[in-house]
Amino acid sequence: MARIAVLGATGSLGSHVAQQAAATGHAVTAVVRTPDKLPAELRARVCVEQADLAVTPQARLSELLGGHDAVINTAGTVTDGVRFVALVARVVASLEALAPAQRPVAWFLAGAGVLDLDDTGRRGVDLPVVKAKYWPHAQNLKRLQDSSLDWRLLCPGPMIEGEAIGLAHMRVRFERLPVALPSAARWLPRALLLPLFARIVPEMIVPYADAAALMLSYLAPAGPASRRRVGLALPPGMRGTKPGWMTPR
Repeated sequence: MARIAVLGATGSLGSHVAQQAAATGHAVTAVVRTPDKLPAELRARVCVEQADLAVTPQARLSELLGGHDAVINTAGTVTDGVRFVALVARVVASLEALAPAQRPVAWFLAGAGVLDLDDTGRRGVDLPVVKAKYWPHAQNLKRLQDSSLDWRLLCPGPMIEGEAIGLAHMRVRFERLPVALPSAARWLPRALLLPLFARIVPEMIVPYADAAALMLSYLAPAGPASRRRVGLALPPGMRGTKPGWMTPR
C-alpha cells in the first residue's frame, strides 16, 4: 500500500480519490483548506493537514508533500485562469524542492483538450473557443514537461457524479484522445475541427469515480503513465450528458 497525499480532497474528484484510496488500504493524507468540509467518516480514516495551496509557504508545502509515495493534486479549477496556473506551479515547485530520491509520483488534472487529436499533433486546446476557455491546462502541461518530476496528467472530458462503470470497460489512452475523430479530420483547418471535437466530447463525459480509480491505478514510479497525458472515455457506444459541458469546470 502507498502513502498518498491528496490535494483538494474536499472537491468533487478529490473526495472520490481520498475515499477510494482509504477504502483500499492506502495511507492517505488529505491536504485541504477547510478540514470541516471533509465528511466525518473520511476524517476518521485519513490524516488531515490544513493548508491553502495558494499562500502556504513553499517550504511548508514541500514538508507536507515529502515522505509520500504519491501526490494527487485535484485542487484548483480552470476558470481561475492565472490563479490556477500559479497554484499548479507552486505545487510543482514544492515537489522539485525535494531531493530527487524523495520526490513522490505526482498526478495532476487537466482536460481532454490537451490531448492530441490525431497524429498531426494538433490539440483541442488549440481550437477556437476551446483555447479561450481552457488555455490554463496547456500552460500547466508545459510546466510539467519542463520539470523533472515523475508526473502524469489526467485528461478527461467533463466529469459527473454517478455510479462507477469500471476501468475494465472504459477506454484509456496515453497522449491522444481515447475517441477517434474521422480519418478525414487530419486535413481540416482548425476552425472546421471544432464541431467534430464537440461531437465526440459526450463520449468522454465520465464519472468522477472512474477518474479517481484511474489515478490510483497508476502509482508505480516510472510506470507506463510516467510523464504522459492520460485520456479517459466511456465504453464504445455510450455517451454521457452534462448540462453546460462547454462551460469550464
